[in-house]
Amino acid sequence: MELTVLEYSAAMIGSFIAGAINTLAGNGSVITLSILTDLIGLPGNIANGTNRVGVLLQAAGSSSGFAKNNVTDLSKSKLIIALTISGAIIGVYCATIVSNEQFMFVFKYLMIIMLLVIMVKPERWLQTSDVKALPFWVSIPVFLALGFYGGFIQMGMGIFFLAVLVLISRYSIMEANAIKTIIILIYTVIVLAIFAYKGLVNWEAGIIMAIGQTLGGYLTAAYASQRSDIHIWAYRLLIAIIIFAICTQFGLIKLF
Repeated sequence: MELTVLEYSAAMIGSFIAGAINTLAGNGSVITLSILTDLIGLPGNIANGTNRVGVLLQAAGSSSGFAKNNVTDLSKSKLIIALTISGAIIGVYCATIVSNEQFMFVFKYLMIIMLLVIMVKPERWLQTSDVKALPFWVSIPVFLALGFYGGFIQMGMGIFFLAVLVLISRYSIMEANAIKTIIILIYTVIVLAIFAYKGLVNWEAGIIMAIGQTLGGYLTAAYASQRSDIHIWAYRLLIAIIIFAICTQFGLIKLF
């Protein structure tokens, strides 16, 4: 399908904003999936696959931005990476054989729960790093489930991942963001390959969105790493994005 000038422009601007949002909080896929389905008119399963092109390159841009400013340290995260990637492989397989509609029904209620979790005792999100490894028996189901969710639909994955790393493992919100982007980068390579093999990727739309998301992710990560008050702004953005996601999922706001 051929895109119009308006669609090109909306896709580029929206994906840039989504890249910035994904880097600081997560759930930028609320914007990109809405563009792909409501504006460009892709079927849900193809939009899901196409969205991963931008997710991949934006994660690469964000990871580079964090690494440039020495925020990334994966020495304590090897188990998290392995479990999340394993879950993502299972999740993307399910995404290719199951419709998104039933899962989206559950998703919008999960967003309400997540908003309540974040709003209670906000100081927990503003802590400095005091990393505590999760017990092995807890890590396995938690990070497998996170990986499954990311492989299946991606939207909201960043928020759930941050909640686990910040509230349970005690990472600072920016350290957690750095780990999140690298893990998403790794598993999205696999996920995108599977979607492409199944013919569920519109490359024209995907590449346009990817350019915008990569720029937004890289510039935000490079700038955010140098701000001492970024924890506070990331927390505020996190709340705003979740409220926005709830409104869109329940039809209170329609982007297009």
